[in-house]
Amino acid sequence: MPRFHALRPLFRLLLALAALALFGCSHYHVGSGGTLAFSTLYVAPVRDDAALPQAAVLVTSQIRERLLRDGRVRLVDTPAEAEATLQVTLVTYDRGVATTRPNDTGLARKLELSLAAEATLRNARSGAEWFSRRPLIVRRQAFTDGPGTADAFGNQGQAERQTFVLLASAIAEAAAAAALDVW
Repeated sequence: MPRFHALRPLFRLLLALAALALFGCSHYHVGSGGTLAFSTLYVAPVRDDAALPQAAVLVTSQIRERLLRDGRVRLVDTPAEAEATLQVTLVTYDRGVATTRPNDTGLARKLELSLAAEATLRNARSGAEWFSRRPLIVRRQAFTDGPGTADAFGNQGQAERQTFVLLASAIAEAAAAAALDVW
């Protein structure tokens, strides 16, 4: 019993700290607390200045999916129905060799892939821009060798295609975050 009395001040201190932490966090909520300047958004088809086959369709659908998951705005089908319009343009796609194969330095083992885009968010009613040509840049690495590699040259095309889906998703995430950021 004497040990319990020695721990009583420590117990009271821990209880007071827990109560303080609960009280301090009682008014906390996720997010910035700000409200968006619009409630309906039209996502224009992505423009592809980077000349990537089928990329515009993939990125457009990824942006729409990301905004739908967020749920703060309602997506509409035409600019006339919208309070705001989001336009994304794919600008460049770059591929660089990050690592070469140990048995043939002329072949890539790992590629550094980069996709750059620009986003513009416009007030559909007034035509004013909340932001214009905001840069969105994402990077991912693609491995061209490994399990399932069928030939001596690796599988660069397949690795790039698989990684491009991740690049498209990352650009969509960046575009949605830019549009939904409370300025």
